[in-house]
Amino acid sequence: MTRPPLPPFTEESARAKVQAAEDAWNSRDPERVALAYTEDSVWRNRDRFLTGRAEIREFLAGKWERELDYRLRKELWAFTGNRISVRFEYEWHDAAGRWYRSHGNEQWEFDDDGLMRRREASINDVAIAAEERRLG
Repeated sequence: MTRPPLPPFTEESARAKVQAAEDAWNSRDPERVALAYTEDSVWRNRDRFLTGRAEIREFLAGKWERELDYRLRKELWAFTGNRISVRFEYEWHDAAGRWYRSHGNEQWEFDDDGLMRRREASINDVAIAAEERRLG
């Protein structure tokens, strides 16, 4: 299975890859998102370490059960060869209605077929009032 655009990335293809990821994550569909990763993809997400598409799918399902009305924006930061660096922020609320904005950076590494084989994500959460939302 290939997942264009493929490395080595140009600025145009890196931006397209970032936009495709943003669109997929905003679908909040764990199956759709998980298909962008290799079967043995390795993740660091905050303090969690995951290996494989099945663990990623399970993690995402739980994430979107807790992080309600999730809305994400990604921005290309840098790229080279088969790697892309992204800055992002997303907003969500918990079951009690408390809103948060989560900021972070990701480093992505892709295989030759355009599937992500490694993802390193550092993320911080900031409590916000509903009227402070930017991504709604």
